[in-house]
Amino acid sequence: MKTSGTDNGLRRGLKERHIQLIALGGSIGVGLFLGSATAIKLAGPALMISYMVGGIVVFCLLRALGEVAVQYPLPGSFSAYANLLFGPLAGYITGWTYWFMWVVTGMAEITAVGIYINFWLPELPQWIPALAAVILITLINLIAVEAYGEFEFWFALIKIVTIVIMLFTGLGVILFGVGNGGIAVGISNLWVHGGFFPHGAAGMLLALTMVLFSYVGIEVIGVTAGEAKDPGKTLPAAIDKVFWRIILFYIGSLYVILCLYPWDEIGTVGSPFVSTLERIGIAKAAGIMNFVVLTAALSSCNSGIFSTGRMLYSLALAKNAPAFLIRLNRFHVPVNGVLVSSFCLVVGVILNYLAPAKVFTYVTSIGAFAGLWVWATIFMVQLKFRRSLTDGQAAKLAYPMPGYPLSGWLCLIFLVLVAFLMSFDPDTALALVVGPMWLAGLVASYYLFIRPNSRISIL
Repeated sequence: MKTSGTDNGLRRGLKERHIQLIALGGSIGVGLFLGSATAIKLAGPALMISYMVGGIVVFCLLRALGEVAVQYPLPGSFSAYANLLFGPLAGYITGWTYWFMWVVTGMAEITAVGIYINFWLPELPQWIPALAAVILITLINLIAVEAYGEFEFWFALIKIVTIVIMLFTGLGVILFGVGNGGIAVGISNLWVHGGFFPHGAAGMLLALTMVLFSYVGIEVIGVTAGEAKDPGKTLPAAIDKVFWRIILFYIGSLYVILCLYPWDEIGTVGSPFVSTLERIGIAKAAGIMNFVVLTAALSSCNSGIFSTGRMLYSLALAKNAPAFLIRLNRFHVPVNGVLVSSFCLVVGVILNYLAPAKVFTYVTSIGAFAGLWVWATIFMVQLKFRRSLTDGQAAKLAYPMPGYPLSGWLCLIFLVLVAFLMSFDPDTALALVVGPMWLAGLVASYYLFIRPNSRISIL
């Protein structure tokens, strides 16, 4: 298969450094900077184990996706693979569900942009910076894919630099008492306030739902396959490095925060990042962190517009979306897919202001359900793909999934466990009700408008 130039019309302009930072930017979100207070209250210091378990699942997810993406670097990634391996209905459901997930995420992030700008300009109506952000991100995504890669590289780099500064600063306080009168804080906060497992194993398990959702977005690395330079080389390199950096940033940040502050006080005094920076005398730490979360929101929106534009393009190629979405501009960017997604973001921001909160909660719950659906689809795609190969073909795979097939099945069981745990929280339990309704609506729309005479083919 050709892997350079303009496969399927898209230009392969994303380098390894772009792909690494795109994946990091998609998975390191605003929640980490503002403090995972709710998850910490559930699990206490044991939350680090929850994140480690989630990180192992993420590693398997990326390797499962990488095995297929390196072999077939197609636009649309897992939606295209579901279409090829399980039938057009599976590709239709997965593609539109992933598209909706990012649109909902983008609505929330764009709305947040207005709030963050109000930190500096309290008199400015929130809709103005929100609209300006949509226009900016849209223009970035309409230029050549290299431009998107560069902007996302720098957006994500700001978040990473902030985490690194916080890690070193926190370790200085913990080990040497920097900013604490030379008295080392130590690590006793990990166990002196009710123990490492203050709520037992149950608390650690209940936190898994929030941990999983904090990692959602990392699968965007698969969407880049259709525009990656030399995907057989860049994708494996990016995946291997991203996993270890995700573990370092998430678990490292939590370790520092939980050592510095009693776990049962976190969330009552604002962002732990701000508190840590203020502790060593950095002036205007709140303003600095507001800038960081602003770039984090813009980064998420940037990845969302990129992903949704490519997903609509892939769906249109498979005749699962209107044909006008196939159109590319002179930079080989799916211009109509990008514009449709951007328009939906604007509508979403308006609805967020006007619609009753309950209605918007229903909509966002589909986004939570979509994360589970997409991840389960990726594992099932890899299992089906490997079963379709002969022993000789499997032996020649450039980037095989380790531990096949046990690793894939264990991760699917993990996702089922997370779905079960979601039922214990009213906010996440809603996703288990609204999500299947969303799928039923997609199936109905498929047979009414897309394939009225086709045979049912489901995952």
